Amino acid sequence: MSKKEKSKNSYTAKDIYVLEGLEPVRKRPGMYIGSTGTDGLHHLIWEVVDNSIDEAMSGFADFIEVILLPGNQVSVVDNGRGIPVETHKQTKVSALETVMVTLHAGGKFGGESYKVSGGLHGVGVSVVNALSQWLQVEVRRDGWLYKQEYKKGAVLYKVKKIKPCKGTGTAVIFDPDPEIFKDRDFSWQKIVDHLRQQAYLTKKIKIAIKDERERDNRKCHNFYFDGGIVSYIRYLNKGEEPRHDNIFYIEKEKEGIIVEVALQYVDDLQEREISFANNIHTIEGGMHLTGFRTAITRTLNDYAKKNGFLKESEDNFSGEDIREGLTAIVSIKLREPQFEGQTKAKLGNVEARSATEVVMGEAFTEFLEKNPNDARAIISKCLLSQKARKAAKAAKDVIIRKGALEGMTLPGKLADCSNRDPAESELFIVEGESAGGSAKQGRDRKIQAILPLKGKILNVEKARLDRMLDSKEIRALIIAIGAGIQDSFDIEKIRYHRIIIMSDADVDGAHIKTLILTLFFRYFPQIIEKGYLYIAHPPLFRVQSGKMAQYAFSDEEKDKIVGDFLKIKSEKSVEGKKVSQKNKKSKDMEVIEEAEAAAEENNGTEENTGGGEEQLKGIVIQRYKGLGEMNAEQLWETTLNPATRVLKQVMIEDNEAANKIFDVLMGPEVAPRKRFIQTHAKKVTNLDV
Repeated sequence: MSKKEKSKNSYTAKDIYVLEGLEPVRKRPGMYIGSTGTDGLHHLIWEVVDNSIDEAMSGFADFIEVILLPGNQVSVVDNGRGIPVETHKQTKVSALETVMVTLHAGGKFGGESYKVSGGLHGVGVSVVNALSQWLQVEVRRDGWLYKQEYKKGAVLYKVKKIKPCKGTGTAVIFDPDPEIFKDRDFSWQKIVDHLRQQAYLTKKIKIAIKDERERDNRKCHNFYFDGGIVSYIRYLNKGEEPRHDNIFYIEKEKEGIIVEVALQYVDDLQEREISFANNIHTIEGGMHLTGFRTAITRTLNDYAKKNGFLKESEDNFSGEDIREGLTAIVSIKLREPQFEGQTKAKLGNVEARSATEVVMGEAFTEFLEKNPNDARAIISKCLLSQKARKAAKAAKDVIIRKGALEGMTLPGKLADCSNRDPAESELFIVEGESAGGSAKQGRDRKIQAILPLKGKILNVEKARLDRMLDSKEIRALIIAIGAGIQDSFDIEKIRYHRIIIMSDADVDGAHIKTLILTLFFRYFPQIIEKGYLYIAHPPLFRVQSGKMAQYAFSDEEKDKIVGDFLKIKSEKSVEGKKVSQKNKKSKDMEVIEEAEAAAEENNGTEENTGGGEEQLKGIVIQRYKGLGEMNAEQLWETTLNPATRVLKQVMIEDNEAANKIFDVLMGPEVAPRKRFIQTHAKKVTNLDV
């Protein structure tokens, strides 16, 4: 019998493994919470909180408390109805135990317990249980307190009837399993931002958040918003200049779907459309967002032509014209949400599109008719956007035609690599001609391309596309990347899978880095999403003692290297010598103590903050004020060499928060930027002016 036949015959029923209970979750946690990184860790909290939010949306709860406890434990308490505890007919055990240890078990699959809910597939709290090394649930119901505990999803004892109590509700305490989550450090800010959002989406619910992990640094937040998503719009537009006074708002049920929309235009170039389905943030949008966009575009075009703002022969406003400067919240609630993936990033219900489109179209038409001043301001904003779009398109077409006539000639300042495989190619965007020259000499010509930029590029946060394309530096960068821009952008045409920003480690370098990041965030977000954008991390110091040399990326690291070198020098000097008296300190030992003291005090005597070199006991310390001070060999060794360099990958964890911070730091308004600087100034520990 051949080996192939043996293999075929050995595949029998015993090779089919059935994972029972919560085993599948522990085997493949990413399938249920997206990842086992920081997002997956926080997803545990969202799953438990979602159950409490569902109680609130159904009108049975008005208070939720989330507490971060010492030891990375989390407590979530609500005053809802409490999970049922009576024996379940199908499983023959308590309904509470059934919910906690069985996938696809819960009150959201039938009956009238939940008309709408954020929980998906009923796997939420049971998944949290499976991925926790310990979990405890307490239920207040029918005048009694009930309790049950679990270990890695396994029941430790049957549900206990503890004592009489007042009120109703559920309290869950869980401890994420370190076998699953290597990093169990919950982010206070991430939790605050998420729960603030939930409070906006659920009117008149109070959400309290406490951080009790550190005794001396306890924090607390309480959220309650009577205005719901209208309050959310005001929060998002804080610091912005509104184009009209009245915030549009509608809440209406259509075909069994509750549609809630709020919007306002501001004097900005960016749009913010945030969508939710059953309070779940649908990051990738979905049918409800498509319906909203269709309705607002059609309504504004109809109004503009009906009232003479647009002639019948003129082009309609495009979706891009309509959305510039728009801040909108689209929140729907429906009985059977169909999300794409367990992490609920996109809504797939076709009926959500038609319901949102009809409700939004009717209500927004009425809003424009009743508020002619607001309507005029909105249409004026769209007309300005349309004019700018046409000018930008003309400028872009000229550049594309020019590039085509020149055979898409790469910019002259670009020193390209010989490799034509994007996956193996790198583009270094280098600050300054001097550093660019050293980088060109020191690079690996096969895989590394160098594009030096002269000075600071245009701040694109304050400029439209047509003005941006007038910038020679930005044009050179666009052509070098090779993927086009805006509607002509194609990520498949990109010429490099590692685009690395390389700037000086000073204030000007940080400013240049921020300007380039703004360009990528606003016009090339796909590059960031793909993980193609990086920031180089060049060293601040080169410390040399004899033939030994090391690079330091901070003052602390430099001090340690200096101390290590001094100890080595001292040990060499005492080698072979005998200590004559037991309690007498030799001169060599004094040298060691002196070296250690010098390293600890860090009084700056060994450092030349103006650049160049200085010596301390034969140790040469070179302070790099700029990349241009490094020769080609040093630049290769510290910043270009894939084997030794330090790169930081640019990622967007929260698009909404990133949008706001770019708007504050790079936008036209000075006051918000000043407040930001005043708030965060004390956190700056290494300011090099």
